[in-house]
Amino acid sequence: MEQDNRESWLNRVAVGMAPLFEALNTPLPSRVRVAIGFTSRGAKGRAIGECWDNRRSGDGHFEIFIRPDLAYSPDAMPAQIAAILAHELVHAAVGIAAGHGKAFKRIAVGLGLVGPMRATIPGEAFLVAIAPILAAAGPLPHARLDTGGETTRPKKQAARMLKCECATCGYTVRTARKWLETAGAPLCPIEGHGPMQHEPLEGGDEDSGEEADDG
Repeated sequence: MEQDNRESWLNRVAVGMAPLFEALNTPLPSRVRVAIGFTSRGAKGRAIGECWDNRRSGDGHFEIFIRPDLAYSPDAMPAQIAAILAHELVHAAVGIAAGHGKAFKRIAVGLGLVGPMRATIPGEAFLVAIAPILAAAGPLPHARLDTGGETTRPKKQAARMLKCECATCGYTVRTARKWLETAGAPLCPIEGHGPMQHEPLEGGDEDSGEEADDG
């Protein structure tokens, strides 16, 4: 079953996990938003997920973000994303102030998360519990975002050099538009040949210094 977007999928998984929290006598808050997006430190940060306290939200929601550049295989990604979501939902359920202490550990371990509490991973019990939830949620409409190498902003276009040619001997050089506008055409180095002819300046903005807006 296809989802309209990633947030729809995350919400379905969160709703599916709600009974697991209730079974641990720690129900999920009624106001939680979940999204795939970079955490507060951006692409260079190390956090793979983040939960913001509902007191920071204008309408009282816990705000959960899961970064989009996690390098899991396509088959493993849904369960891994669900495990990160579960970790952040535990924060919302026990309160941000609880940190990764005893209250957090009780729920995280009860859900089947294992490892250090600051960096839990899905254990076998979690994978078993989450399997029917993921099946009901359908395919995850997400693929890893590659944030390495070139950025999304196009490179600034280099200034186009305009051709100048001596009408007498054919000697050619290239120069920037701004020099033609401020100093005029260059002189042919051969004595007596005078100013060189150049390409027309109209219809271009080769050296504007502006970059294309990337949206």
